Amino acid sequence: MSHPRTEPRPSRAALILLLRIHTLQAWRKVKSLREQSRLLTSVIALFIISYLVLSFELFSWGLRFIVSFPGLGTVLTERLMYLLFAFLFALLLLSNLVISYTNLFRNREAAYLLTQPVRFQTIFHWKFIESCLLASWAFLFLIAPLLAAFGLTRHVAWHFYPVTVVLTVMFIVLPSVIGAWLAIYLARYLDRRSFQIAVVAGSLLLLAAAAFWWQAQAATDDMPESRVLDVLDQLLARTRFALFPLLPSYWLSTSVLQWADGAVSSALFFVLVLLSNTLFFGLVGFTRVGNVFYDTACAVQSRAGTQWQRPAPDSDSASSIPGFAEKFVRVFSFARRDTRALIVKDARMFWRDTTQWGQSVMLFGLLGVYIINLRHFTQQLSSPFWINLVAYLNLSACALNLATLTTRFVYPQFSLEGRRLWIVGMAPLGLKRVVKIKYWLASLASLAVTLTLITLSCHLLKMTWDQIAFFGSVISVMTFSLTGLSTGLGVLYPNFKDANPSKIVSGFGGTLCLVLSFLYILGSVLLLGIGTAGFQARVTWIVGSITLFSILSLLIGWLPMSLAMRQLKTMEF
Repeated sequence: MSHPRTEPRPSRAALILLLRIHTLQAWRKVKSLREQSRLLTSVIALFIISYLVLSFELFSWGLRFIVSFPGLGTVLTERLMYLLFAFLFALLLLSNLVISYTNLFRNREAAYLLTQPVRFQTIFHWKFIESCLLASWAFLFLIAPLLAAFGLTRHVAWHFYPVTVVLTVMFIVLPSVIGAWLAIYLARYLDRRSFQIAVVAGSLLLLAAAAFWWQAQAATDDMPESRVLDVLDQLLARTRFALFPLLPSYWLSTSVLQWADGAVSSALFFVLVLLSNTLFFGLVGFTRVGNVFYDTACAVQSRAGTQWQRPAPDSDSASSIPGFAEKFVRVFSFARRDTRALIVKDARMFWRDTTQWGQSVMLFGLLGVYIINLRHFTQQLSSPFWINLVAYLNLSACALNLATLTTRFVYPQFSLEGRRLWIVGMAPLGLKRVVKIKYWLASLASLAVTLTLITLSCHLLKMTWDQIAFFGSVISVMTFSLTGLSTGLGVLYPNFKDANPSKIVSGFGGTLCLVLSFLYILGSVLLLGIGTAGFQARVTWIVGSITLFSILSLLIGWLPMSLAMRQLKTMEF
Protein backbone atom coordinates (compact mmCIF):
# COMPACT_ATOMS: atom_id res chain seq x y z
CA MET A 1 0.00 0.00 0.00
CA SER A 2 1.36 3.42 -0.91
CA HIS A 3 1.94 6.17 1.56
CA PRO A 4 -1.22 8.23 2.26
CA ARG A 5 0.47 11.41 1.04
CA THR A 6 0.93 9.95 -2.45
CA GLU A 7 -2.72 8.84 -2.85
CA PRO A 8 -4.30 12.18 -3.88
CA ARG A 9 -1.95 12.57 -6.85
CA PRO A 10 -2.97 9.42 -8.78
CA SER A 11 -6.59 10.07 -7.80
CA ARG A 12 -6.41 13.57 -9.29
CA ALA A 13 -4.64 12.23 -12.38
CA ALA A 14 -7.32 9.57 -12.91
CA LEU A 15 -10.09 12.15 -12.56
CA ILE A 16 -8.41 14.45 -15.09
CA LEU A 17 -8.01 11.49 -17.44
CA LEU A 18 -11.70 10.62 -17.20
CA LEU A 19 -12.69 14.24 -17.81
CA ARG A 20 -10.38 14.52 -20.81
CA ILE A 21 -11.57 11.23 -22.36
CA HIS A 22 -15.28 12.04 -22.04
CA THR A 23 -14.80 15.59 -23.30
CA LEU A 24 -12.98 14.22 -26.34
CA GLN A 25 -15.72 11.63 -26.91
CA ALA A 26 -18.43 14.30 -26.69
CA TRP A 27 -16.59 16.50 -29.18
CA ARG A 28 -16.18 13.61 -31.59
CA LYS A 29 -19.89 12.78 -31.31
CA VAL A 30 -20.77 16.36 -32.19
CA LYS A 31 -18.44 16.27 -35.20
CA SER A 32 -19.82 12.92 -36.36
CA LEU A 33 -23.40 14.14 -36.08
CA ARG A 34 -22.55 17.19 -38.15
CA GLU A 35 -21.05 14.96 -40.83
CA GLN A 36 -23.94 12.48 -40.81
CA SER A 37 -26.81 14.96 -41.15
CA ARG A 38 -26.05 18.63 -41.49
CA LEU A 39 -29.72 19.39 -42.13
CA LEU A 40 -30.87 17.98 -38.79
CA THR A 41 -27.97 19.62 -36.98
CA SER A 42 -28.89 22.95 -38.55
CA VAL A 43 -32.53 22.50 -37.50
CA ILE A 44 -31.53 21.89 -33.88
CA ALA A 45 -29.11 24.84 -33.89
CA LEU A 46 -31.82 27.05 -35.38
CA PHE A 47 -34.26 25.89 -32.72
CA ILE A 48 -31.82 26.68 -29.90
CA ILE A 49 -31.06 30.14 -31.25
CA SER A 50 -34.75 30.83 -31.85
CA TYR A 51 -35.60 29.73 -28.31
CA LEU A 52 -32.99 32.02 -26.79
CA VAL A 53 -34.12 35.01 -28.85
CA LEU A 54 -37.85 34.36 -28.37
CA SER A 55 -37.58 33.70 -24.63
CA PHE A 56 -35.45 36.82 -24.18
CA GLU A 57 -38.07 38.93 -25.96
CA LEU A 58 -40.92 37.37 -23.97
CA PHE A 59 -39.14 37.86 -20.66
CA SER A 60 -38.29 41.45 -21.58
CA TRP A 61 -41.90 42.19 -22.54
CA GLY A 62 -43.24 40.58 -19.36
CA LEU A 63 -40.83 42.40 -17.06
CA ARG A 64 -41.53 45.72 -18.74
CA PHE A 65 -45.26 45.09 -18.35
CA ILE A 66 -44.89 44.38 -14.64
CA VAL A 67 -42.63 47.37 -14.04
CA SER A 68 -45.18 49.62 -15.75
CA PHE A 69 -47.40 49.43 -12.65
CA PRO A 70 -46.26 52.33 -10.44
CA GLY A 71 -45.37 51.26 -6.92
CA LEU A 72 -46.24 47.60 -7.55
CA GLY A 73 -43.91 46.61 -10.36
CA THR A 74 -40.81 46.34 -8.20
CA VAL A 75 -42.61 44.32 -5.50
CA LEU A 76 -44.08 41.89 -8.01
CA THR A 77 -40.78 41.47 -9.87
CA GLU A 78 -38.86 40.69 -6.69
CA ARG A 79 -41.48 38.21 -5.46
CA LEU A 80 -41.48 36.46 -8.84
CA MET A 81 -37.68 36.15 -8.71
CA TYR A 82 -37.82 34.59 -5.25
CA LEU A 83 -40.54 32.16 -6.32
CA LEU A 84 -38.76 31.22 -9.54
CA PHE A 85 -35.46 30.34 -7.90
CA ALA A 86 -37.20 28.54 -5.02
CA PHE A 87 -39.07 26.23 -7.40
CA LEU A 88 -36.01 25.79 -9.60
CA PHE A 89 -34.00 24.77 -6.55
CA ALA A 90 -36.59 22.10 -5.72
CA LEU A 91 -36.62 20.84 -9.31
CA LEU A 92 -32.81 20.80 -9.43
CA LEU A 93 -32.75 18.77 -6.23
CA LEU A 94 -35.17 16.18 -7.63
CA SER A 95 -33.31 16.05 -10.95
CA ASN A 96 -29.95 15.54 -9.24
CA LEU A 97 -31.44 12.86 -7.01
CA VAL A 98 -32.75 10.82 -9.94
CA ILE A 99 -29.72 11.29 -12.21
CA SER A 100 -27.21 10.65 -9.41
CA TYR A 101 -28.93 7.41 -8.49
CA THR A 102 -28.83 6.27 -12.11
CA ASN A 103 -25.23 7.28 -12.70
CA LEU A 104 -23.90 5.83 -9.47
CA PHE A 105 -25.81 2.54 -9.22
CA ARG A 106 -27.40 1.81 -12.61
CA ASN A 107 -24.50 2.69 -14.87
CA ARG A 108 -22.22 0.23 -16.68
CA GLU A 109 -19.27 2.59 -16.58
CA ALA A 110 -19.53 2.96 -12.80
CA ALA A 111 -19.77 -0.81 -12.34
CA TYR A 112 -16.76 -1.28 -14.62
CA LEU A 113 -14.66 1.35 -12.86
CA LEU A 114 -15.37 -0.26 -9.48
CA THR A 115 -13.56 -3.40 -10.70
CA GLN A 116 -10.51 -1.41 -11.85
CA PRO A 117 -7.56 -0.11 -9.79
CA VAL A 118 -9.28 3.29 -9.46
CA ARG A 119 -10.08 4.79 -6.09
CA PHE A 120 -13.80 4.86 -5.35
CA GLN A 121 -13.41 8.51 -4.37
CA THR A 122 -12.36 9.23 -7.95
CA ILE A 123 -15.30 7.26 -9.34
CA PHE A 124 -17.70 9.22 -7.18
CA HIS A 125 -16.06 12.53 -8.15
CA TRP A 126 -16.43 11.81 -11.84
CA LYS A 127 -20.03 10.60 -11.57
CA PHE A 128 -20.90 13.57 -9.39
CA ILE A 129 -19.55 16.00 -12.00
CA GLU A 130 -21.37 14.15 -14.78
CA SER A 131 -24.67 14.12 -12.86
CA CYS A 132 -24.32 17.81 -12.04
CA LEU A 133 -23.85 18.69 -15.70
CA LEU A 134 -26.72 16.50 -16.89
CA ALA A 135 -29.11 17.87 -14.28
CA SER A 136 -28.17 21.56 -14.52
CA TRP A 137 -27.80 22.32 -18.23
CA ALA A 138 -31.55 22.83 -18.67
CA PHE A 139 -31.59 25.16 -15.64
CA LEU A 140 -28.83 27.29 -17.15
CA PHE A 141 -30.56 27.19 -20.53
CA LEU A 142 -33.77 28.51 -18.91
CA ILE A 143 -32.51 31.32 -16.69
CA ALA A 144 -29.90 32.75 -19.09
CA PRO A 145 -32.43 34.76 -21.16
CA LEU A 146 -34.36 35.66 -18.00
CA LEU A 147 -31.36 37.19 -16.23
CA ALA A 148 -30.32 38.96 -19.43
CA ALA A 149 -33.80 40.44 -19.81
CA PHE A 150 -33.90 41.39 -16.11
CA GLY A 151 -30.58 43.21 -16.41
CA LEU A 152 -31.76 45.03 -19.51
CA THR A 153 -34.99 46.26 -17.90
CA ARG A 154 -33.12 47.40 -14.75
CA HIS A 155 -30.35 49.10 -16.77
CA VAL A 156 -27.65 47.41 -14.68
CA ALA A 157 -23.90 47.91 -14.93
CA TRP A 158 -21.74 45.61 -17.01
CA HIS A 159 -20.36 43.71 -14.01
CA PHE A 160 -23.86 42.43 -13.17
CA TYR A 161 -23.67 39.75 -15.87
CA PRO A 162 -20.36 38.06 -14.91
CA VAL A 163 -21.40 38.19 -11.24
CA THR A 164 -24.68 36.40 -11.98
CA VAL A 165 -22.78 33.73 -13.91
CA VAL A 166 -20.55 33.07 -10.90
CA LEU A 167 -23.53 33.06 -8.52
CA THR A 168 -25.42 30.59 -10.71
CA VAL A 169 -22.45 28.22 -10.86
CA MET A 170 -22.13 28.29 -7.06
CA PHE A 171 -25.87 27.82 -6.67
CA ILE A 172 -26.11 24.62 -8.74
CA VAL A 173 -23.44 22.93 -6.60
CA LEU A 174 -25.71 22.82 -3.52
CA PRO A 175 -28.60 20.78 -5.00
CA SER A 176 -26.04 18.57 -6.74
CA VAL A 177 -24.33 17.66 -3.45
CA ILE A 178 -27.59 17.20 -1.57
CA GLY A 179 -29.08 15.15 -4.42
CA ALA A 180 -26.03 12.88 -4.58
CA TRP A 181 -26.09 12.41 -0.81
CA LEU A 182 -29.81 11.51 -0.84
CA ALA A 183 -29.31 9.16 -3.80
CA ILE A 184 -26.59 7.24 -1.94
CA TYR A 185 -28.63 6.85 1.23
CA LEU A 186 -31.85 6.01 -0.58
CA ALA A 187 -30.15 3.41 -2.78
CA ARG A 188 -30.06 1.00 0.15
CA TYR A 189 -33.86 0.98 0.42
CA LEU A 190 -35.22 2.23 -2.90
CA ASP A 191 -35.66 -1.23 -4.44
CA ARG A 192 -37.59 -2.63 -1.49
CA ARG A 193 -41.32 -3.13 -1.83
CA SER A 194 -42.11 -1.45 1.50
CA PHE A 195 -40.07 1.61 0.55
CA GLN A 196 -41.80 1.89 -2.83
CA ILE A 197 -45.19 1.83 -1.14
CA ALA A 198 -43.98 4.44 1.34
CA VAL A 199 -42.79 6.69 -1.51
CA VAL A 200 -46.17 6.52 -3.26
CA ALA A 201 -48.05 7.15 -0.01
CA GLY A 202 -45.73 10.03 0.89
CA SER A 203 -46.20 11.57 -2.55
CA LEU A 204 -49.99 11.45 -2.15
CA LEU A 205 -49.74 13.08 1.28
CA LEU A 206 -47.49 15.81 -0.08
CA LEU A 207 -49.92 16.37 -2.94
CA ALA A 208 -52.82 16.74 -0.49
CA ALA A 209 -50.77 19.10 1.68
CA ALA A 210 -49.79 21.19 -1.35
CA ALA A 211 -53.41 21.37 -2.46
CA PHE A 212 -54.46 22.61 0.98
CA TRP A 213 -51.60 25.08 1.33
CA TRP A 214 -51.76 26.66 -2.14
CA GLN A 215 -55.45 27.34 -2.18
CA ALA A 216 -55.94 30.66 -3.89
CA GLN A 217 -57.44 33.36 -1.69
CA ALA A 218 -60.45 34.82 -3.40
CA ALA A 219 -60.90 38.55 -3.50
CA THR A 220 -63.53 39.94 -1.09
CA ASP A 221 -65.85 42.90 -1.56
CA ASP A 222 -64.00 45.11 0.90
CA MET A 223 -60.60 44.61 -0.75
CA PRO A 224 -60.96 47.57 -3.18
CA GLU A 225 -61.41 49.85 -0.15
CA SER A 226 -58.13 48.69 1.43
CA ARG A 227 -54.64 49.87 0.63
CA VAL A 228 -53.18 48.38 -2.53
CA LEU A 229 -50.07 47.02 -0.82
CA ASP A 230 -52.18 45.37 1.89
CA VAL A 231 -54.34 43.68 -0.75
CA LEU A 232 -51.25 42.55 -2.68
CA ASP A 233 -49.64 41.18 0.46
CA GLN A 234 -52.81 39.27 1.29
CA LEU A 235 -53.04 37.78 -2.19
CA LEU A 236 -49.36 36.73 -2.10
CA ALA A 237 -49.51 35.31 1.42
CA ARG A 238 -48.92 31.74 0.21
CA THR A 239 -45.70 32.74 -1.50
CA ARG A 240 -43.90 33.84 1.65
CA PHE A 241 -42.14 30.48 1.93
CA ALA A 242 -39.78 31.66 -0.82
CA LEU A 243 -38.56 34.42 1.52
CA PHE A 244 -37.23 31.96 4.11
CA PRO A 245 -33.66 33.21 4.83
CA LEU A 246 -32.13 29.72 5.10
CA LEU A 247 -33.04 28.73 1.53
CA PRO A 248 -30.16 28.84 -0.99
CA SER A 249 -32.61 30.31 -3.50
CA TYR A 250 -33.10 33.25 -1.12
CA TRP A 251 -29.36 33.94 -1.07
CA LEU A 252 -29.14 33.84 -4.85
CA SER A 253 -32.25 35.96 -5.43
CA THR A 254 -31.26 38.58 -2.86
CA SER A 255 -27.74 38.80 -4.29
CA VAL A 256 -29.05 39.30 -7.83
CA LEU A 257 -31.69 41.86 -6.83
CA GLN A 258 -29.42 43.93 -4.59
CA TRP A 259 -26.56 43.88 -7.07
CA ALA A 260 -28.95 45.08 -9.77
CA ASP A 261 -30.07 47.94 -7.49
CA GLY A 262 -26.48 49.00 -6.89
CA ALA A 263 -26.34 47.87 -3.23
CA VAL A 264 -23.09 46.03 -3.76
CA SER A 265 -22.07 45.92 -0.09
CA SER A 266 -25.38 44.30 0.94
CA ALA A 267 -25.22 41.90 -2.00
CA LEU A 268 -21.68 40.84 -1.06
CA PHE A 269 -22.94 39.51 2.26
CA PHE A 270 -25.29 37.04 0.57
CA VAL A 271 -22.63 36.27 -2.03
CA LEU A 272 -20.30 35.24 0.79
CA VAL A 273 -23.07 33.22 2.45
CA LEU A 274 -23.65 31.33 -0.80
CA LEU A 275 -19.90 30.90 -1.35
CA SER A 276 -19.26 29.58 2.17
CA ASN A 277 -22.07 27.02 1.94
CA THR A 278 -20.96 25.96 -1.52
CA LEU A 279 -17.38 25.44 -0.37
CA PHE A 280 -18.42 23.61 2.80
CA PHE A 281 -20.88 21.20 1.21
CA GLY A 282 -18.67 20.79 -1.84
CA LEU A 283 -15.72 19.86 0.39
CA VAL A 284 -17.87 17.41 2.36
CA GLY A 285 -19.14 15.86 -0.86
CA PHE A 286 -15.66 15.44 -2.31
CA THR A 287 -14.04 14.09 0.85
CA ARG A 288 -16.68 12.13 2.80
CA VAL A 289 -19.42 10.92 0.50
CA GLY A 290 -17.13 8.66 -1.52
CA ASN A 291 -16.69 6.23 1.38
CA VAL A 292 -20.45 5.92 1.82
CA PHE A 293 -20.85 5.50 -1.95
CA TYR A 294 -18.59 2.45 -2.05
CA ASP A 295 -20.45 0.73 0.81
CA THR A 296 -23.81 1.44 -0.79
CA ALA A 297 -22.61 0.29 -4.23
CA CYS A 298 -21.50 -3.01 -2.72
CA ALA A 299 -24.90 -3.46 -1.06
CA VAL A 300 -26.79 -2.59 -4.25
CA GLN A 301 -24.69 -4.86 -6.48
CA SER A 302 -24.93 -7.75 -4.02
CA ARG A 303 -28.72 -7.82 -4.18
CA ALA A 304 -29.10 -6.92 -7.86
CA GLY A 305 -29.02 -10.53 -9.01
CA THR A 306 -31.55 -11.86 -6.51
CA GLN A 307 -33.81 -8.92 -5.99
CA TRP A 308 -36.48 -9.92 -8.47
CA GLN A 309 -35.96 -13.66 -8.49
CA ARG A 310 -38.57 -15.94 -6.99
CA PRO A 311 -37.69 -18.76 -4.62
CA ALA A 312 -36.55 -21.87 -6.44
CA PRO A 313 -39.51 -24.13 -7.20
CA ASP A 314 -39.61 -27.64 -5.89
CA SER A 315 -40.76 -29.05 -9.20
CA ASP A 316 -40.75 -28.13 -12.86
CA SER A 317 -44.49 -27.59 -12.86
CA ALA A 318 -44.21 -24.96 -10.13
CA SER A 319 -41.97 -22.82 -12.31
CA SER A 320 -44.85 -22.12 -14.67
CA ILE A 321 -47.04 -20.48 -12.01
CA PRO A 322 -48.17 -17.16 -13.53
CA GLY A 323 -47.61 -13.93 -11.71
CA PHE A 324 -49.90 -10.94 -11.33
CA ALA A 325 -48.84 -9.45 -14.67
CA GLU A 326 -49.61 -12.66 -16.56
CA LYS A 327 -53.00 -12.95 -14.88
CA PHE A 328 -53.81 -9.33 -15.72
CA VAL A 329 -53.00 -9.56 -19.43
CA ARG A 330 -55.08 -12.72 -19.72
CA VAL A 331 -58.09 -10.42 -19.58
CA PHE A 332 -57.15 -9.33 -23.10
CA SER A 333 -57.81 -12.76 -24.56
CA PHE A 334 -58.18 -11.33 -28.08
CA ALA A 335 -54.43 -10.58 -28.17
CA ARG A 336 -51.92 -13.23 -29.23
CA ARG A 337 -49.77 -14.96 -26.64
CA ASP A 338 -46.54 -13.49 -27.93
CA THR A 339 -48.08 -10.00 -27.81
CA ARG A 340 -49.13 -10.49 -24.20
CA ALA A 341 -45.69 -11.84 -23.32
CA LEU A 342 -44.01 -8.72 -24.75
CA ILE A 343 -46.41 -6.47 -22.83
CA VAL A 344 -45.59 -8.29 -19.59
CA LYS A 345 -41.88 -7.99 -20.29
CA ASP A 346 -42.02 -4.23 -20.97
CA ALA A 347 -44.25 -3.59 -17.94
CA ARG A 348 -41.89 -5.49 -15.65
CA MET A 349 -38.83 -3.76 -17.05
CA PHE A 350 -40.48 -0.40 -16.40
CA TRP A 351 -41.43 -1.30 -12.83
CA ARG A 352 -38.02 -2.76 -12.00
CA ASP A 353 -36.29 0.43 -13.11
CA THR A 354 -36.89 2.57 -10.04
CA THR A 355 -35.71 5.75 -11.69
CA GLN A 356 -38.36 5.41 -14.40
CA TRP A 357 -41.43 5.09 -12.22
CA GLY A 358 -39.88 7.45 -9.66
CA GLN A 359 -39.78 10.21 -12.25
CA SER A 360 -43.35 9.35 -13.23
CA VAL A 361 -44.50 9.81 -9.64
CA MET A 362 -42.83 13.23 -9.43
CA LEU A 363 -44.23 14.31 -12.80
CA PHE A 364 -47.77 13.27 -11.95
CA GLY A 365 -47.42 14.96 -8.56
CA LEU A 366 -46.63 18.27 -10.26
CA LEU A 367 -49.54 17.73 -12.64
CA GLY A 368 -51.80 17.05 -9.68
CA VAL A 369 -50.87 20.39 -8.12
CA TYR A 370 -51.53 22.05 -11.48
CA ILE A 371 -54.98 20.47 -11.83
CA ILE A 372 -56.00 21.23 -8.24
CA ASN A 373 -55.23 24.93 -8.64
CA LEU A 374 -56.62 25.17 -12.17
CA ARG A 375 -60.17 25.91 -11.03
CA HIS A 376 -59.03 29.25 -9.59
CA PHE A 377 -58.27 30.60 -13.10
CA THR A 378 -61.94 30.94 -13.98
CA GLN A 379 -63.14 32.66 -10.82
CA GLN A 380 -62.39 36.16 -12.11
CA LEU A 381 -62.73 35.49 -15.86
CA SER A 382 -65.78 36.78 -17.67
CA SER A 383 -64.47 37.85 -21.08
CA PRO A 384 -64.71 35.20 -23.85
CA PHE A 385 -61.23 36.18 -25.04
CA TRP A 386 -59.58 35.31 -21.75
CA ILE A 387 -61.63 32.14 -21.32
CA ASN A 388 -60.55 30.92 -24.78
CA LEU A 389 -56.97 31.94 -24.10
CA VAL A 390 -56.89 29.94 -20.85
CA ALA A 391 -58.50 26.97 -22.63
CA TYR A 392 -55.81 26.84 -25.32
CA LEU A 393 -53.05 27.45 -22.79
CA ASN A 394 -54.40 24.46 -20.89
CA LEU A 395 -54.29 22.44 -24.13
CA SER A 396 -50.67 23.52 -24.58
CA ALA A 397 -49.82 22.45 -21.02
CA CYS A 398 -51.39 19.02 -21.52
CA ALA A 399 -49.65 18.60 -24.89
CA LEU A 400 -46.27 19.59 -23.46
CA ASN A 401 -46.77 17.07 -20.68
CA LEU A 402 -47.53 14.48 -23.36
CA ALA A 403 -44.35 15.43 -25.24
CA THR A 404 -42.37 15.02 -22.02
CA LEU A 405 -43.83 11.56 -21.43
CA THR A 406 -43.23 10.31 -24.97
CA THR A 407 -39.72 11.73 -25.27
CA ARG A 408 -38.59 10.59 -21.82
CA PHE A 409 -40.20 7.14 -21.67
CA VAL A 410 -41.18 6.06 -25.20
CA TYR A 411 -38.15 7.17 -27.24
CA PRO A 412 -35.54 5.05 -25.34
CA GLN A 413 -37.64 1.85 -25.32
CA PHE A 414 -36.06 0.39 -28.47
CA SER A 415 -32.53 1.33 -27.39
CA LEU A 416 -33.03 -0.20 -23.94
CA GLU A 417 -33.17 -3.64 -25.53
CA GLY A 418 -29.41 -3.16 -25.87
CA ARG A 419 -27.25 -6.04 -26.88
CA ARG A 420 -30.18 -8.42 -26.32
CA LEU A 421 -31.94 -7.03 -29.37
CA TRP A 422 -30.68 -9.89 -31.54
CA ILE A 423 -32.68 -12.31 -29.39
CA VAL A 424 -35.87 -10.38 -30.09
CA GLY A 425 -34.91 -9.98 -33.73
CA MET A 426 -34.38 -13.71 -34.22
CA ALA A 427 -37.66 -14.63 -32.51
CA PRO A 428 -40.72 -15.55 -34.62
CA LEU A 429 -42.37 -12.37 -33.41
CA GLY A 430 -40.06 -10.23 -35.57
CA LEU A 431 -38.74 -6.74 -34.98
CA LYS A 432 -41.51 -5.06 -36.92
CA ARG A 433 -44.21 -6.50 -34.73
CA VAL A 434 -42.16 -5.74 -31.64
CA VAL A 435 -41.97 -2.06 -32.58
CA LYS A 436 -45.67 -1.95 -33.46
CA ILE A 437 -46.61 -3.53 -30.12
CA LYS A 438 -44.42 -1.02 -28.29
CA TYR A 439 -46.12 1.78 -30.21
CA TRP A 440 -49.66 0.67 -29.38
CA LEU A 441 -48.80 -0.07 -25.75
CA ALA A 442 -47.22 3.37 -25.31
CA SER A 443 -50.07 5.07 -27.19
CA LEU A 444 -52.81 3.51 -25.09
CA ALA A 445 -50.96 4.14 -21.82
CA SER A 446 -50.27 7.78 -22.77
CA LEU A 447 -53.85 8.23 -23.97
CA ALA A 448 -55.22 7.03 -20.64
CA VAL A 449 -53.15 9.69 -18.85
CA THR A 450 -53.58 12.62 -21.22
CA LEU A 451 -57.31 12.07 -21.91
CA THR A 452 -58.02 11.96 -18.20
CA LEU A 453 -55.90 15.07 -17.68
CA ILE A 454 -57.56 17.13 -20.43
CA THR A 455 -61.08 16.04 -19.42
CA LEU A 456 -60.57 16.88 -15.76
CA SER A 457 -58.83 20.19 -16.49
CA CYS A 458 -61.54 21.26 -18.98
CA HIS A 459 -64.21 20.35 -16.43
CA LEU A 460 -62.48 22.48 -13.79
CA LEU A 461 -62.37 25.33 -16.31
CA LYS A 462 -66.18 25.04 -16.56
CA MET A 463 -66.27 24.25 -20.27
CA THR A 464 -69.28 22.81 -22.05
CA TRP A 465 -69.38 19.17 -23.05
CA ASP A 466 -68.90 19.93 -26.75
CA GLN A 467 -65.74 21.88 -25.91
CA ILE A 468 -64.51 19.01 -23.70
CA ALA A 469 -65.15 16.58 -26.57
CA PHE A 470 -63.27 18.85 -28.98
CA PHE A 471 -60.18 19.18 -26.80
CA GLY A 472 -60.35 15.47 -25.94
CA SER A 473 -60.31 14.61 -29.65
CA VAL A 474 -57.39 16.97 -30.27
CA ILE A 475 -55.28 15.53 -27.46
CA SER A 476 -56.09 11.97 -28.64
CA VAL A 477 -54.77 12.76 -32.12
CA MET A 478 -51.70 14.39 -30.58
CA THR A 479 -51.10 11.29 -28.46
CA PHE A 480 -50.92 8.91 -31.42
CA SER A 481 -48.81 11.40 -33.43
CA LEU A 482 -46.26 12.13 -30.70
CA THR A 483 -45.99 8.45 -29.78
CA GLY A 484 -45.35 7.59 -33.44
CA LEU A 485 -42.71 10.32 -33.60
CA SER A 486 -40.92 9.06 -30.47
CA THR A 487 -41.12 5.39 -31.47
CA GLY A 488 -39.95 6.03 -35.03
CA LEU A 489 -37.03 8.26 -34.08
CA GLY A 490 -36.08 5.77 -31.37
CA VAL A 491 -35.59 3.16 -34.10
CA LEU A 492 -33.91 5.56 -36.54
CA TYR A 493 -31.40 6.85 -33.97
CA PRO A 494 -30.81 4.00 -31.49
CA ASN A 495 -28.17 3.98 -28.78
CA PHE A 496 -27.39 0.42 -27.68
CA LYS A 497 -24.27 1.34 -25.71
CA ASP A 498 -25.95 3.17 -22.81
CA ALA A 499 -28.40 1.55 -20.42
CA ASN A 500 -29.26 4.91 -18.87
CA PRO A 501 -32.49 6.35 -20.37
CA SER A 502 -31.40 9.89 -19.44
CA LYS A 503 -28.27 9.59 -21.58
CA ILE A 504 -30.22 8.01 -24.44
CA VAL A 505 -32.69 10.89 -24.44
CA SER A 506 -29.87 13.45 -24.19
CA GLY A 507 -28.40 12.25 -27.49
CA PHE A 508 -28.99 13.60 -30.97
CA GLY A 509 -32.14 11.58 -31.64
CA GLY A 510 -33.74 12.48 -28.31
CA THR A 511 -32.98 16.16 -28.82
CA LEU A 512 -34.44 16.03 -32.32
CA CYS A 513 -37.54 14.28 -30.97
CA LEU A 514 -38.03 16.97 -28.34
CA VAL A 515 -37.53 19.79 -30.86
CA LEU A 516 -39.98 18.31 -33.36
CA SER A 517 -42.50 17.64 -30.59
CA PHE A 518 -42.40 21.26 -29.45
CA LEU A 519 -42.67 22.58 -33.01
CA TYR A 520 -45.60 20.27 -33.69
CA ILE A 521 -47.40 21.40 -30.51
CA LEU A 522 -46.75 25.06 -31.29
CA GLY A 523 -48.02 24.74 -34.86
CA SER A 524 -51.08 22.70 -33.83
CA VAL A 525 -52.16 25.07 -31.06
CA LEU A 526 -51.72 28.09 -33.32
CA LEU A 527 -53.69 26.46 -36.13
CA LEU A 528 -56.56 25.42 -33.89
CA GLY A 529 -56.56 28.62 -31.87
CA ILE A 530 -56.67 30.90 -34.89
CA GLY A 531 -59.05 28.70 -36.87
CA THR A 532 -61.66 27.79 -34.27
CA ALA A 533 -61.52 31.05 -32.27
CA GLY A 534 -63.61 29.72 -29.46
CA PHE A 535 -66.16 28.04 -31.76
CA GLN A 536 -67.31 31.44 -32.98
CA ALA A 537 -65.42 31.60 -36.29
CA ARG A 538 -66.77 30.84 -39.74
CA VAL A 539 -67.23 27.24 -40.80
CA THR A 540 -64.57 27.49 -43.50
CA TRP A 541 -61.97 28.60 -40.95
CA ILE A 542 -62.90 25.80 -38.56
CA VAL A 543 -62.83 23.11 -41.27
CA GLY A 544 -59.57 24.46 -42.72
CA SER A 545 -57.75 24.57 -39.37
CA ILE A 546 -58.91 21.09 -38.39
CA THR A 547 -57.91 19.72 -41.80
CA LEU A 548 -54.43 21.25 -41.61
CA PHE A 549 -54.05 19.96 -38.06
CA SER A 550 -55.03 16.46 -39.18
CA ILE A 551 -52.52 16.53 -42.08
CA LEU A 552 -49.73 17.80 -39.81
CA SER A 553 -50.50 15.12 -37.21
CA LEU A 554 -50.52 12.41 -39.85
CA LEU A 555 -47.11 13.45 -41.17
CA ILE A 556 -45.58 13.74 -37.69
CA GLY A 557 -46.84 10.33 -36.62
CA TRP A 558 -46.75 8.30 -39.84
CA LEU A 559 -43.52 9.44 -41.52
CA PRO A 560 -41.06 8.47 -38.71
CA MET A 561 -42.81 5.13 -38.23
CA SER A 562 -42.67 4.42 -41.96
CA LEU A 563 -38.95 5.22 -42.11
CA ALA A 564 -38.37 3.10 -39.00
CA MET A 565 -40.14 0.09 -40.53
CA ARG A 566 -37.98 0.46 -43.64
CA GLN A 567 -34.78 0.61 -41.60
CA LEU A 568 -35.70 -2.52 -39.65
CA LYS A 569 -35.51 -4.54 -42.87
CA THR A 570 -31.78 -3.78 -43.27
CA MET A 571 -30.79 -3.63 -39.60
CA GLU A 572 -27.89 -5.91 -38.68
CA PHE A 573 -27.32 -7.40 -35.23
